[in-house]
Amino acid sequence: MTVDSTPLPSIGISNLPNQRYKIVSDNGGSFTVMVCGESGLGKTTFINTLLQTTLKHSEGHGNRKHHPVRRTVEIDILRALLEEKNFSLRVNVIDTPGFGDNVNNNRAWQPIVDFIDDQHDSYMRQEQQPYRDVKYDLRVHAVLYFIRPTGHGLKPLDIETMKRISTRANLIPVIAKSDTLSAAELQGFKLRIRQVIEAQEIRIFTPPLNRDEGSVLSQDAAAMEHARQLIESMPFAVIGSEEKYDNGSGSLVNGRRYPWGLVEVENDLHCDFRKLRSLLLRTNLLDLILTTEELHYETYRRLRLEGHAESNDPALPVKAPARKLSHNPKYKEEENALKKYFTDQVKAEEQRFRQWEQNIVNESIRLNGDLEEMQNKIKKLEEQVRKLQLQKH
Repeated sequence: MTVDSTPLPSIGISNLPNQRYKIVSDNGGSFTVMVCGESGLGKTTFINTLLQTTLKHSEGHGNRKHHPVRRTVEIDILRALLEEKNFSLRVNVIDTPGFGDNVNNNRAWQPIVDFIDDQHDSYMRQEQQPYRDVKYDLRVHAVLYFIRPTGHGLKPLDIETMKRISTRANLIPVIAKSDTLSAAELQGFKLRIRQVIEAQEIRIFTPPLNRDEGSVLSQDAAAMEHARQLIESMPFAVIGSEEKYDNGSGSLVNGRRYPWGLVEVENDLHCDFRKLRSLLLRTNLLDLILTTEELHYETYRRLRLEGHAESNDPALPVKAPARKLSHNPKYKEEENALKKYFTDQVKAEEQRFRQWEQNIVNESIRLNGDLEEMQNKIKKLEEQVRKLQLQKH
């Protein structure tokens, strides 16, 4: 028996990836990243360097001391549209000014955790509506937690905050201003942080080394090796700078100038900026989005629907019949402003209604007076007609 090795004629199903690619290219994508950490760690500078645009002007140390200390953690939302090779990506950056800046930082993580839960809750409620064509999605795909380069280890606030965030979003620890540490100090600091993360069972996002078990090849060797390098580099040691300097080869690079030399932002020998950028925007952007959708959001949805209201586990969301209000005073101010605007509008409408009502009453009185006057005239005319008829007879 001979086996016919003639290839089957194409029927067109291989074009499905091309159709999907066109849909994604036309619609673009959306990515939400949150930056969390104490003030003065270069979070704003890092975001501007990462996106290669001035998304927000950073406050210098001289200007920061003139601002009052924030009593609570605030939530600031910055938006940008990135375009590259006819593909657009809507980027939402969630900043958390005021975190860790007070003497008493008890429950300083609560506004951050509430914001992440609120976005899951908002998306879940939108899915339950009859019409779901347009959804407002601000679910956090990645949380960059900036660690102060003390060289010693994580503070209790860092541990507690990272532990609570890691159960709700993709947590990526980052050592800020790593150029303040020597190479040996940095490696020792990374080792201590990894030991604390493992001991405290803090779940951080790691690039997947294997996709599906049944696939022919999960990833090629180069991609797998790159993923291993990213995992070994965690927590990422980064440097942020918007200033450009000549690196001696005739090209301008982002970096920081010191008396002993130049620290380049995009030099792997100096910091892990390129690795972190690759993780966020190049190689694992889809993994961050899918993990948020398939793991964190589905976990939140399941726990909410099952109703874990009596548990004290910080990983479990609170069951509530309505969306809980954020503790952010900025949101409270906006809410009070909206209430005041609504009250003023109601009062203005009521005043207009009263004026219309008074105008109607006045017009009714005038019309009734005119009617009475006309009736009197008619009576007089009828009286005159009767008199004329009597005189005629």
